[in-house]
Amino acid sequence: MSKLVDRFLKYVKFDTQSDELTNLTPSTPGQMVFAKELERELHAMGLSDISLDDNGYLFATLPANIDKEVPTVGFIAHMDTAPDMSGHDVKPRIVKYDGQAIVLSEEPRIVLDPQQFPEMNDYLGQEFIVTSGDTLLGADDKAGIAEILSAIEWLQEHPEVKHGNIRVGFNPDEEIGLGAHHFDVEKFGCDWAYTMDGGAVGELEYENFNAASAKITFKGLNVHPGAAKHKMLNSMRVAVQFAMMLPRWETPEHTEGYEGFYHLISMDGSVEKTTLSYIIRDHDRARFESRKREIEHLCHKINCEFPDCATCEIKDQYYNMREKIEPVMNIIDIAKQAMENAGVTPKVQPIRGGTDGAQLSFKNLPCPNIFAGGMNMHGRFEYVPIPSMEKAMMTIVEICKIVAC
Repeated sequence: MSKLVDRFLKYVKFDTQSDELTNLTPSTPGQMVFAKELERELHAMGLSDISLDDNGYLFATLPANIDKEVPTVGFIAHMDTAPDMSGHDVKPRIVKYDGQAIVLSEEPRIVLDPQQFPEMNDYLGQEFIVTSGDTLLGADDKAGIAEILSAIEWLQEHPEVKHGNIRVGFNPDEEIGLGAHHFDVEKFGCDWAYTMDGGAVGELEYENFNAASAKITFKGLNVHPGAAKHKMLNSMRVAVQFAMMLPRWETPEHTEGYEGFYHLISMDGSVEKTTLSYIIRDHDRARFESRKREIEHLCHKINCEFPDCATCEIKDQYYNMREKIEPVMNIIDIAKQAMENAGVTPKVQPIRGGTDGAQLSFKNLPCPNIFAGGMNMHGRFEYVPIPSMEKAMMTIVEICKIVAC
């Protein structure tokens, strides 16, 4: 298991933040640097069918060691880290959690505190890998990559354990919603796959949000404020009025489980022009469509009061993979059994977000999501309990064993 930890500690040193503004694939050069390092590692491990394309998608195969024909299963993880916080010069360290707050940095003082994050107590007595407090860690999803390759290495070291062809796939730009866009499902060549991209130990997810983005632009009219009466139209004030028309309690900070929301993610404005950017999320497809119509309806209401002021652009991003997984629920049963074999209690729950697996499922590669172990992702308080990574690795091994039975 020390190889698993060593891999992860090595991987997080690569700066692989994605950037939605570059319009490139991969969106940042660091991701290709990391992909080439992984490619070298795959060759050193002796895997076959290794390919790295110009977009940064890396595939490889562990050949079957069994005579009979069994399904080909894939395991997928993404190489990028979130743009939300710096992933440059990550300084991971291992600490044993004894129930007390963990000091990440003395100056400035940054503390990983169980009073703020009570779920830490689920891992009392375990070793955590934590940050130095000024970067994210990168367990999302370099823990997944380390777990996949360590599981493959375990299978190589235990030839008595029979398995079919196992495919691995590492892709860029998941964190900006583009991880599956150039993923060649036909080339990957699997009957189904699993993304190793979940959080807490035991998570197993095959339901995710339906997702869309909405950009509403408000056009104003600026004149000198001293002579503005009955002339000025302040687009920022109209934008605020629009924002207040959306349901107050249907926002991320007031919802959980299967509850959807509208989330204002950015606003930029002046008197002449203001833009609000939203994401729209709901597990239920009908409610999702209703939320999009509500945005359009409120724009119409604004325009009734302020003619030709508001325009909106709504784009679907991804859909709930459940409709693609339900016809092949045996792959969920396999994952559940594998977790139990690895000493893990499965926790089937909806994703309040999305994964590459959602888009891949709609590209005819059923692809539910399995835990990778990371907690508090996308920020300075990110950590991963080492036993969670070990159990994720062994879950992969157990899946391969079950499929070969």
